[in-house]
Parts: sequence; structure tokens; C-alpha cells
Amino acid sequence: MVSSLAELVLSRNQLSGSIPPGLFKYENLTLLDLSQNNLTGVVPDNFTSLSKLETLLLSDNLLTGEIPASLSNVTTLTRFAANQNDLLGSIPPGVTKYVKMLDLSYNDISGNIPADLFFGMNLETIDLTSNNLEGYVDAKFSRSLYRLRLGTNKLSGEIPGTISNASNLAYLELDNNHLEGNIPLNLGGCKNLTLLNLASNRLQGQVPNEIGNLNNLVVLKLQMNNLSGSIPSTFSNFINLNALNLSYNSFSGSIPDGIMKLQNLSSMNLQANKIDGVIPNSISSLKILIELNLGNNLLTGSIPEMPASLSTALNLSHNLLSGNIPSNIGFLRELEILDLSYNNLSGQVPSSFVNLNSLTELVLAYNQLSGFLPTLPKHAAVNITGNPGLTNTNSNNMDTGSKKKRPTILIIIIALAGALMGLCLLAVIVTLSLSKKVYRIENEHSPAEEGAAQIINGSFITLNSTDTTTLEYMKEKRDDWRITPFQALNFEVADIPQGLREENLVGSGGSGHVYRVTYTNRYNSRTGVVAVKQIRSFGSLDEKLEREFESEARILCNIRHNNIVKLLCCLSSADSKLLVCDYMDNGSLAKWLHGDYILRAGNSLAMARPVQRVPLDWPTRLLVAVGAAQGLCYMHHECSPPIVHRDIKTSNILLDSEFRAKIADFGVARMLVREGEPNTMSAVAGSFGYMAPGKVLLFGYFGKFHSFCLSMYSNWDSSYDITSSTIAGPYAMILSCLSAEYAYTRKVNEKVDVYSFGVVLLELTTGKKANDGGELGCLAEWARHHYQSEASILDVIDKSVRYAGYPNEIETAFRLGVECTGILPSPRPTMKDVLQILLKCSERTLRKCRMECSMEFEAAPFLLL
Repeated sequence: MVSSLAELVLSRNQLSGSIPPGLFKYENLTLLDLSQNNLTGVVPDNFTSLSKLETLLLSDNLLTGEIPASLSNVTTLTRFAANQNDLLGSIPPGVTKYVKMLDLSYNDISGNIPADLFFGMNLETIDLTSNNLEGYVDAKFSRSLYRLRLGTNKLSGEIPGTISNASNLAYLELDNNHLEGNIPLNLGGCKNLTLLNLASNRLQGQVPNEIGNLNNLVVLKLQMNNLSGSIPSTFSNFINLNALNLSYNSFSGSIPDGIMKLQNLSSMNLQANKIDGVIPNSISSLKILIELNLGNNLLTGSIPEMPASLSTALNLSHNLLSGNIPSNIGFLRELEILDLSYNNLSGQVPSSFVNLNSLTELVLAYNQLSGFLPTLPKHAAVNITGNPGLTNTNSNNMDTGSKKKRPTILIIIIALAGALMGLCLLAVIVTLSLSKKVYRIENEHSPAEEGAAQIINGSFITLNSTDTTTLEYMKEKRDDWRITPFQALNFEVADIPQGLREENLVGSGGSGHVYRVTYTNRYNSRTGVVAVKQIRSFGSLDEKLEREFESEARILCNIRHNNIVKLLCCLSSADSKLLVCDYMDNGSLAKWLHGDYILRAGNSLAMARPVQRVPLDWPTRLLVAVGAAQGLCYMHHECSPPIVHRDIKTSNILLDSEFRAKIADFGVARMLVREGEPNTMSAVAGSFGYMAPGKVLLFGYFGKFHSFCLSMYSNWDSSYDITSSTIAGPYAMILSCLSAEYAYTRKVNEKVDVYSFGVVLLELTTGKKANDGGELGCLAEWARHHYQSEASILDVIDKSVRYAGYPNEIETAFRLGVECTGILPSPRPTMKDVLQILLKCSERTLRKCRMECSMEFEAAPFLLL
């Protein structure tokens, strides 16, 4: 068996531990695939024993250490992929001597690039994206090289002119480095280039005319450099060009007429340059242009007729344009963002603007416009500041330029009275909570009287004198389980309690632990996986947890939706209750956005090692947002009575193997009664940073007290349930009543979910945490302040998606997040409205994604890395 095995594929099996040395006994192996597991440790340096190995796939694990030098001696190796790991050290010389395809992207590889790395005799594609490589790109290039990706490193120096030797090069990505100097003339010799990305470097000087020889270019990205001079007229040779981004440079002169002949152009971004002259009238001939950004330039004259295809965005702001707004702009029915601010436009806003049914944002600020603003879509954000003669008759639209109204004396008195009553009540709660904590520690956990006490995630678990571990205690209590099935089950009930072991623990929170439990399918004997949420209390079950458990079970068992976690069954015993749900392979959204810690058997939480995850790309982030919105839309608008979750956050949005979002953790959810029926709540619920603001915080009273509580609470995990009985709980509860809508409405309303979802959108777009707002306290307040300051949204977008080619889609989601997190609940959109905006944004993203995929179709074999 050892001598005959030729291919071993173990991908996607949740394997853990290190790579076993025994694998290197299979001397006839040609294919070894260990990708997409949880393998740890270093990669063994024993590959000389696998003299016939052709393909080695180690991608998407947790491997550490250096790249094995012995790989350089495997003469048969043609494909090596170890991307998405934690590999360290430098790249060994000779590793591409025989390899055709090498992928080491998304690791922590450092040092200089070996001189022979790009000169393999058969080398076709190499991907080193997102590492810590530094030094010059001073190397020879193989003529067979087809794809070269070196983006997001620390490379410096100039782009070598010898790169023209790679005559078959089709994809060149050097973005997000420290490259400087001029763009080499010889780059025009790579006539097969279809994608050229040099964005976010320190390149300077003029773009050479020789670049115009790249007549196969489909994507050209030169943004965020120090390039100057005029835009070369030779750009008219890019007959296949689809996306052009020259933004944030110092280009001057006028827009070349030749660009208007590029009939395949769908996206043009020339923002933030020094381009002057008029906008060519021939721009209307670009029949498939969907987004145009000419903002922050020195353009003069009037606005010409725009292409009817514009649907994503039209930005002509911060120029010197004059005259009337052309009426044909009002017939761009699919247009979502229109920004004409900071110009010298005059006259009335065309009545044809009533046709802008897809508009999400209209910015006309600081012009000389007059008259009345035509009727616009209900949830379009409108800013007409700086136009004294222009009146907005759209009362339902959010006016982002208007000043906040001062509260009336009556409202202030009511707010103060409510705040004082709340603080008195909280003082009692805090006192009881702290005294209860002391009682439990001193009386329930005396080693002299009752044996050892084990601490797990801040909760004390008492063991009697004969027990040694929590697991042994649980084993004694697994005799009498009562099951309530909600689906047809394919596992034995006994399999579930047996899986509640420490090594299977995948998460903990204020309301219980979550385990990954494997079972054997009783029908076909295959292995399956479920997630088990355990609410445990030794002795009598905590009353609050009991209520939350029953609430979650009652709600989930009646829900059937693709974006809501499916409840399989409920198990109960005298000491423990279990919710058994589908297991989500990709964990929570919080882990992907902000990282997490992996807890291994025998390790304390403090010893757990951070998991390094590949940043989610924008299409995936939007897929998650749409999925979560669909789940909430179902709860709010299709359930009878409606359901409000009350604790939407990134850690409660789980992702399956295809990154479909599913809403989880309904422990604090409540059914909404029908209109007219009373429905109050007994306790504040939610997580700090995701809770809608209350009027006390809005009016600024007790600011110092609020800041003190915030500083105390910020030392704890912000994702922790504020109703949990940790020492941080009292501060969190005070924060809740100082800042939550519950504190002054006491009525459950779905707009609290809308607010929380808005925070999730802000996390998806900025990459910041919900409580990461600096002096402003939370992300929502920080984002609102940044948006109202009219500063560039691009500056606050997460760097991992900022230059990915979807700027307008990301800005749309950011603005929607700001709208969802409005201070008052009534102006916030419904989840149905939110979902419609995200679906349109998703359609545009999908079009762009398909466009990129079609461009890379011919290179499909290389995309398998």
C-alpha cells in the first residue's frame, strides 16, 4: 500500500495537529493535498524522499515556520501552494527552479526576493501577495512568466526595466508597496498585459507614451501615486480597456479626447488630480460606462450630456463647473450616487430628477441653485447646504447638511428625570450584582468545604471533593436527557453530550458555551458535525439563563429561513440544557473581520494563539451583508408576529462553507406584538457599540459619568453580553441605560435591529470594531461625525478592500450604515429598504466581478492555486 499510493487528497476535513512524518514514506506520491484544514506546526523538511511529487497543496491552514529548503531539490514538483498560513522567514533560493505555479500569498514571509525567483525555466505564475517582503525587485524574469502578483508588501526601489523580458506576462500586480521612481519605458514591451496594477506606491514623473503599446489592457490602476504631467494621448490605443483609475495623483492638462473612444470602458476614475479644461462632449458616446468620477479637479465649463448607462455613481464635485444642471441627468434611472457639490452651478434642479428611482445619495451642496427640489426616493440622503435659494420639499429624506435641532425644555426635563430614576435603579442593581458575586465566591467555592473550584471564562464551577475535572462531573450527569426534536435527526442523542469536551469548545459568551460536536450518521455511518450551545449551572439553573434558553428554543424552532441558523433539537437535564444547531464551517463574521483566538486542549485563554485570517474581499463582505439583511427582513416583515433580535452583532452572524450568512443567538429576542398591544421589556439587552443611542447620551448630560463607565468597560471584551454577571457587567449596564433606546422607550422596536445592522455595515466597510470610535466612544458616532464633516469616505475604508475596484459600492454601504445608525429611530430605514439597496449594490458588484472573471477566464488553470 505504501509503495503504490500515488495521490493523497485530505483537503476540507478539519484535520488538526502537525503534518505527520509518516506521509514521507509514500515514495510514489505525485499529489499531496492537505489544504483547507487546521494543521499547525512547521512543514517538515523531508521532501527529498518524495522524488516523484508533482503537486503539493498546503493552503489555508495554520502552518508556521519556514518554507522547506528541500523543495528546491524535488525535480518533478510543478505546483506548490502554501498560501493563507503563518509561514515565516525568507524564501529559499531555487524554489522555482522546476515549479510552474507558486502561491505563498497571505503569510508572514520576510526578507528580500531571491535573485533567481522569477527565472525558473518553466515558471508561469507566482503569487506573493500580502507578505512582509522588502528590498528591491532586482531579478531576471522568465519568458514563460504569465502572472506576477507582489502586491501588499514592503518592496522598494524602482520597477526594473528587465521586466520586459517576460514577454508573455498578462497579469502584473505591484500595488501597495514602497516603489518609487518613474514607470519604466520598457514596460510597454509586455504587450500581452491585460491587467496592470501599480496603485498605492510612490511612483512619480510622467506616464511614458510607450504604455500605449499595451493594447490588450483591460484593467489599468495607477491611483495613489505621485504621477504628474498630462494623461498620454496614447491611452486611446487601449481598445479593450474596461477599468481606468488614475485618481489621487497630480495629473494636469485636459482630458484626452481619445479616452472617449474607448467603447469598452465601464469605469473611469480621475478624481483628485489637477485636470483642467472642459469635460468633452463626446463622453456621451461611452455606451457601457457605469461609473464616472471626475471630482476634485479644476474642470470648467458646463456639464455635457452624460452616458445613459451611468448607474453606479456620477461625481463631478469640487470643480469649477458652471451653468445649469442638464435635464438628461434626471433620466439616469439606475444612478445611485450623484455628487455635483462645490461648483458654480446655477438655476433650478431639473424636474426630471423625479425619475431617479435608484438614487441613494444626492449632494448638491455649495452651488448657486434655486427653486424647489423635486420628489426623490424616500431614503435618498440629500445635502443641499450652501444653496440659500434651494428648498428641499422631501420631508422623508435625510438631510445630511442640516444642523441638529436643539431639544426643547420639556424634553430636557423628561430626559433628566428619566436619567435620575435610571441611575437610582442601577445603583441598586450594581450593589446586588456585586454582593451576589462576593457571596458566590466566599460561600459556594470554599476549597475547605466543597473541594476545588475551576474557573472557565470568568464563571466559577464548583466540584465536589471526589471530582477532579469538569468533564468527569458532566459525565456523571448525562444519564437522563430529555429530547425535543424540531427536525428529522440522523444522530443518536447520546452522541451529543459525549462531545461536550474542552477540546471541542469553539466559543463562549455571557449565556453559555458553544461546542463543535461530531457524530456518526445512523443511516449511512458517515461523520457529521453540529454546533451545540450549552447553558449550564450546577445546582439549580440560573433563572435568567433559563428564560433566554426557552426564548431561543421557542423562536428558532418556528423559523425556516436560509439566513437563520436551523435548530435541530433541544436536550434538557436537571443541570444542563443544550441547543443543537447546524454547524457553520467558517465561524463568525467577527473572527474574519477582527481576528480571534483559538482555544486548544490544555491551554488557557491567555495562551491561545491568534488566528491569522485572510481579509475578506468586498464581494464576500457584501454577500454576508445581503444574507444577514435577508434574515432580518424575514424576521421583521414576514413573521407573524414579527421578531426583533435585540443583539445583532458580528459575532452573532455565522458563515457557512460558502460564506452565506446566518443569524444566530436568539437568547434575548422577543416577539413583537401587533400594533396597539402593549409590549414592554424587563431588562436592557444588547452589546456595547451595537445599541442604539438614547436621549440622555444625545443631550450630553452625565457625560463625565458616561466616560468613566466607558473607560472601565473598555478594558473588557466589547462583544461580551452586557447582561452577564462579570465584574464588567455593572459598568456595561450603566452604559446601556445611558445610551440605549430601551432606556427611554421601554418598547421593543425593530429599529434597534436596524441600528445594530448599520454598525455591522460600518464594520464591514471600515474594518474597525463596534466600540472603536476614539474620543467619540463608538464606531457609529465616529462614522456619523466623519460623514457630516464631508471628509473623503475613501480615507476611512478598510485598506484591504479600499483599492479593490469597488469604491462606489463600498461608499454606498458606508452611507447606508450611517443612515441605519441615525440617532432617532423613526428616520432609520426598514430592513426591507436596506435589503433593496444592498441587492442593487450587489448587482453592480457582481457585474464588476464577472467582468474580472471573464478577463481571467483564459488563465483558469492558474487560478486553482
